[in-house]
Amino acid sequence: MMQVYLNTLALIAPGLLGWQASVPILTRQTPYKATPLPRFSPSFLPSNARRRTTVTIKLALQVAQEALEASALSPKHLSTVFSSCMGNSEVIDNVCRALSLPDKPVSPTYFHNSVHNAPAGYWAIATHSQMPSISLSAYDASFVAGLLEASALAIVENTDVLLVCYDHTAPEPLSKARFFEAPVAVALLLTREQIAGSCAKLSLKLIEARIDSETQMAEPALEKLRTGNPAARSLPLLQAIAQAVSGRIILPYLDDNQLVVGIEPC
Repeated sequence: MMQVYLNTLALIAPGLLGWQASVPILTRQTPYKATPLPRFSPSFLPSNARRRTTVTIKLALQVAQEALEASALSPKHLSTVFSSCMGNSEVIDNVCRALSLPDKPVSPTYFHNSVHNAPAGYWAIATHSQMPSISLSAYDASFVAGLLEASALAIVENTDVLLVCYDHTAPEPLSKARFFEAPVAVALLLTREQIAGSCAKLSLKLIEARIDSETQMAEPALEKLRTGNPAARSLPLLQAIAQAVSGRIILPYLDDNQLVVGIEPC
């Protein structure tokens, strides 16, 4: 079992625009209503770099910026884990279309953004960070894989870790092969020890068997969102944190494995 502390968190999804706006919805004080996301432009990113980014990268960096702004920790001392199922599907589509043309006119900017760790690179540029960074993908289990990786990194390396999990909707025809209900991004800032501002202790136990049904959302629209984007698999955990009560949730992992997360408010 691993134990880490959650310092700050952030959430972006249709109808869930920021953590403070999401808490009343996750605690069922306010009805959930999906609304289109605005165009993001992370202010901590240099303007020349901002022009070269994609909607997917901006989504990831916007949620990372929100989590950072809510914390007193310096980004220069944060290790990072970026987790995404599809990565930059907009770039994949553009490059594949270009390669089908006679002269294969692939844009250097799109080629630059095609690597899976592009958001991590822009993060390092914006924050001048030289700390370790990991970028990964695990299909529908991308959030749990990122949470396990970030927690292990915090414990083993005794470092503060920012986890960013994100996926944007893909253009056609990619969307026919990998459909996402909506763009979703979530960020968790994890520490090994409890510090000022810690809001919850998370106890993680990976079970190599299906011990129970995965935790679902009671609200049908939120449940549809949860199953419609790998980053939204985080919603039951976020709801439990928003409710600020002790409890346990079960998140699906690869194959029939499950992650049991115990939550204790600080």
